[in-house]
Amino acid sequence: MAELWRGAPAAEALSLRASAQAEELRAAGITPTLAIVRVGERAEDLSYERGAVRRCEGTGVAVERFVLAQDAAQEELTDLLRRINGDRRIHGCLLLRPLPRQMDEKAVCAVLAPEKDIDGITPGSLAGVFTGSGAGFPPCTAQACMELLAHYGFDPAGKRAVVVGRSLVVGRPAAMLLMGQNATVTICHTKTANLAEECRRGDILLAAAGQPELIKAEHVRPGAVVLDVGIHSVDGKLTGDVESAAAEPVAGAITPVPGGVGAVTTCVLALHVIQAARRQNGLET
Repeated sequence: MAELWRGAPAAEALSLRASAQAEELRAAGITPTLAIVRVGERAEDLSYERGAVRRCEGTGVAVERFVLAQDAAQEELTDLLRRINGDRRIHGCLLLRPLPRQMDEKAVCAVLAPEKDIDGITPGSLAGVFTGSGAGFPPCTAQACMELLAHYGFDPAGKRAVVVGRSLVVGRPAAMLLMGQNATVTICHTKTANLAEECRRGDILLAAAGQPELIKAEHVRPGAVVLDVGIHSVDGKLTGDVESAAAEPVAGAITPVPGGVGAVTTCVLALHVIQAARRQNGLET
């Protein structure tokens, strides 16, 4: 039976690190500050916002919330982002997505200054992830996967990693981060031929396809580490991209849903805000 890699212990360790770094900044007269921008009242956005506020404020990161109506014009949102770009008190910005249909999400994201993009949504931040330059910040969920591997002492170097999912939110950035730690990475998706066969090659299997219980026992290499990024409500029950009951007897370690990768994501968010504050005040490159 697989070892359960719960997010709470990793989150606690990251929160302690964030608190110590935030205290150092406050002692220097700098209050690390996050702007959360939300359009509308989607339940998923409200839930993530509450978690982000709770985590940030618990680690010494101040939060300012900006809320626009669901039917707001795109120009209203881009004007707000430009004001945030120019506000030196604000070090990071979290734009909750997806945006309403009347908005061009790609164009909106491009307005945010890369140095304040703490969730990897701008072309500048993603370029930093894909080139390995260290500029900008990777998406928080992709980074949370790496933090879990580190917390549980699993070194990706020399290992085969299979990422199921090709979005710019998790799949592709996570693949680049794994490659940056010297894993040999294969990216698959729901249209991959012989998906189970490809997945079984992985010492690490990261499921981020956005499809409930896509990954079955036959997809898992015996002893593999399975990182389940998905979260879905099916018949009133939360489940991930992995059919956990089937995969657990095969895997060596697996993250639960809920209580796995998601529990670490807001800690990464707080750390990114603190790092942004340090960079913007000349305390690190």
